[in-house]
Amino acid sequence: MIKLSKFQVFVFASFFPLTAAIADSAFVGGLNPSVRPANAPVITVFEPADAWKRQALRGIHEPHTGLGFLKDQGAWYTPFNRPNLLGYYDIRGLHDTTKNTKD
Repeated sequence: MIKLSKFQVFVFASFFPLTAAIADSAFVGGLNPSVRPANAPVITVFEPADAWKRQALRGIHEPHTGLGFLKDQGAWYTPFNRPNLLGYYDIRGLHDTTKNTKD
């Protein structure tokens, strides 16, 4: 009879559930991450709406210096127009609907 140490049991027990997850995983990005898949969606034109621009500039007072990157942002994800931390760290007031509104 083979006697396993606690470490060997731990390693086997922690690795075993991963094998099922790896076997059942769906296609995500392919085996060559530097090549875009042929059937991947492509955004050809992005026109930011006025609401998008207002949200990106919310809580920032005039003059809007240093924000030229927003015109070239396109449809890329940016945390700049998403609410940040709560409370003291919400310096732009993105969580509070009554603070720093610009209309």
